[in-house]
Amino acid sequence: MKKLLSLLAVCLLSLSVSAETLKEGVHYEVISEKATSTPEIKEFFSYYCPHCFTYEPLAKRLSAKADNANFKFEKSHVDFLRAAGPDIQFMLTKALVAGDRLNKPEISDAIFQYIHKNRSVFTSEKDVRQIFIANGVSGEDFEKTFNSFGVKAQAKNMKKLQDEYASKRILTGVPTFVVNGKYKILSKGFNARTYGELFDQIESAALELVKKK
Repeated sequence: MKKLLSLLAVCLLSLSVSAETLKEGVHYEVISEKATSTPEIKEFFSYYCPHCFTYEPLAKRLSAKADNANFKFEKSHVDFLRAAGPDIQFMLTKALVAGDRLNKPEISDAIFQYIHKNRSVFTSEKDVRQIFIANGVSGEDFEKTFNSFGVKAQAKNMKKLQDEYASKRILTGVPTFVVNGKYKILSKGFNARTYGELFDQIESAALELVKKK
């Protein structure tokens, strides 16, 4: 009987979450009058942030949904955490971009593992190079991509948007999800008892907001 009641409670909670109306100022805030030209969900994160590491399952779910829906999911790495110098953090921004360009999503996972599981420290480009080589990228391909103009330009654009949002107090911590460049999701506004429930609610909100203009 207890198991049945527990199951019923979970089902009722799920129904209440799915039926919940998103409220401005509670679940999200408007950060811009204009939306992006194409639908998108952007996650601002840091490899050095343990919460961002915890949120990776949600990021992967949104990324998978983007493949079959009419929006783009993008991760944007920040450099303002105190765990490392901004130069090292910017180097990891370039690593994120290079991994994407080489179609190696496992690179991002490996960087998280390197910091949070292995407790290792990035001190130079050589450390990043070893991550790529360990995940099937040749040294030549790494150097060609990592140091390319395109990767540097994209990393600088991430930094530029980060600084813009930080100056407006839109970006005050990570992880932060911004939808269509117009809506910032407020994680604290959701009523969840576990990370699983929270991820379900944030995902539902993000997918609903991505339809808005």
